[in-house]
Amino acid sequence: MASITANPPRVGLLPGLLKHRAVRKLLLLALAAAILVPLANARWASGTWPSALTLDFSEPLAKASDWIIDNRDSHPLFLYFFGHVSNVVVIAVRAVYLGLLAVGWAGVTALGALVAWRVAGIRLALGTGVAFLACGLLGMWVPTMQTLALMVVAVLASAVVGVLLGLAAGLSDRMDRVLRPVLDTMQVLPAFAYLLPVVLVFGIGVPAAVLATVVYAAPPMARLTSLGLRGADKEVLEAVESLGSTARQRLLTARIPLARKELLLGLNQTIMMALSMAVIAAVIGAGGLGDRVYQALASVDVGAALAAGIPIVLLAVVLDRVTGAAGEKLGAEPGPHSGRGWLFALAGVVAVAVAGRLAGRLDWPDAWVVGIAEPVNRTVDWMTAHLYSGVPVVGGTADWAGHFTTWVLDPMRDGLQALPWWAVLLIVAALAWVIGTWRTALTAVLAMAAIGVLGVWKPSLDTLSQVLAAVAVTLVAGFAVGIAAARSDRLERALRPVLDVFQTMPQFVYLIPVVALFGVGRAPAVAAAIVYALPAVVRITTQGLRQVDPAALEASGSLGATSWQQLKQVQLPLARPALLLAVNQGLVLVLAVVVIGGLVGGGALGYDVVFGLAQGDLATGLVAGGAIVCLGLMLDRVTQPTERRARKGA
Repeated sequence: MASITANPPRVGLLPGLLKHRAVRKLLLLALAAAILVPLANARWASGTWPSALTLDFSEPLAKASDWIIDNRDSHPLFLYFFGHVSNVVVIAVRAVYLGLLAVGWAGVTALGALVAWRVAGIRLALGTGVAFLACGLLGMWVPTMQTLALMVVAVLASAVVGVLLGLAAGLSDRMDRVLRPVLDTMQVLPAFAYLLPVVLVFGIGVPAAVLATVVYAAPPMARLTSLGLRGADKEVLEAVESLGSTARQRLLTARIPLARKELLLGLNQTIMMALSMAVIAAVIGAGGLGDRVYQALASVDVGAALAAGIPIVLLAVVLDRVTGAAGEKLGAEPGPHSGRGWLFALAGVVAVAVAGRLAGRLDWPDAWVVGIAEPVNRTVDWMTAHLYSGVPVVGGTADWAGHFTTWVLDPMRDGLQALPWWAVLLIVAALAWVIGTWRTALTAVLAMAAIGVLGVWKPSLDTLSQVLAAVAVTLVAGFAVGIAAARSDRLERALRPVLDVFQTMPQFVYLIPVVALFGVGRAPAVAAAIVYALPAVVRITTQGLRQVDPAALEASGSLGATSWQQLKQVQLPLARPALLLAVNQGLVLVLAVVVIGGLVGGGALGYDVVFGLAQGDLATGLVAGGAIVCLGLMLDRVTQPTERRARKGA
């Protein structure tokens, strides 16, 4: 009798497992698969996406493209609306550009340095001055001013549009529900996909570049404006309302002032995205630094590309630091001589500009230009000769790229494309349902099915294989570095400036070093995506581990847990939401650059988007862009738990 009662846990093992929601979901999925898989296999034995379930959008999109081209110079919509918008954009950009040239290189440098000084102090002022001088030394002063003029107009327009959308979403639940999917699509749709329809309407040039930038850069401003308005302190709002104020007065005197930091953060993010898009828009005639990078990449002139890429990075870092410092300073009490300080700063800028004009030194002197293209290209040639291939034991970078393609990318692509389409949908449903709810699974499955309906099933799986390979490398490296940084203050301080630079660099710039090291192909596109996504994964992992409750660590330490045991059993489980967010952000960022990798031989959907833009093929470009949106939506749903899921902690 004693032997019977000695093992009671075995009786309750299965009921214990069934208490877990994930196990119950997997059992239901297994039951559904047992019923549906034989039926699907009998109906679609080949496994390829059935042509009967595909819709051909090429004809209606081609008709729309032809109508736009035929009516662009005669239809009232173009003459009296789009034409005026185009003229306003051209006049605004030209006015800013001529103003910058009139101030001269010394005046612009002084203006940037003095604004940085008043906002953030002397160190950032010196850094800003050095950044502008470096743009001149590299021989990129005029392209830098062209990009800056485009940026000023695009950021102002993006901020206005973003604030208006954010006000609508922040003050109305209905508008918030309506705008949310629109903003999601605007942020997930690849930058190249914006360019084609804009070019059809406005043609090649500055107006198309500015308006494409506004569409791309306005969503973060809208989201953060809405977030700030909805997160306003309710007690303050109730107090203001109790004083008899109107809705407009509450908005102007309470809601907007309480959301100032979110608004400035939105401006910061808009500036970063606008700069990134202004560079990409070089392919449709935006000019400036982006055009120099694009032309250099087209001729595989790494030295010239780097000479134009460095000013882009410097501009991004300066703008990021100045707006970030302004956000931290916002709300602080102004000093007693704050207004006088700004007057002195403005007087100093005017004095420097006038002195430059009187001395005839408005343009950057050619004698001060330091050419780096030739030595950089010599270095690249040396790397190609000594590192590209033939390195003893380890092989060269070309060998690594070839091995990665042969051993990782090709098997993943071939394996995904060999799976029956219904098996892919079943896997997506399982992943999304286990981590979320049935709504999450339904959204993910519908997004994946839409790719098949668009007729780009195989190219989408090719892109998915590149994304998964890049994400795997990114997560392994990012988690390792993030864990090390979380456990070492010295390493975190050393990594901070490196991560700052990598996070502020526009996507386009990442293609320069990978082309130099790996040539062209899918492996370079994956390498660029890894480098672009790695900083975000490292930061989120480090922050998540550092925010673990110290009391939990002290309790485990008092019980004799080693450092490794604390990491494995305490920090990683408690930091799970942050780690899942790192996975999610890694996927989204990787997808963005894998698409741009179409410029360097990445193929798949990225190639279709680039081809559609280059040939003016609206159908090819937009269908590929739509498939990328669906792919991004699916990846987001299968990697990010829903709020209900996170609350239950299952």
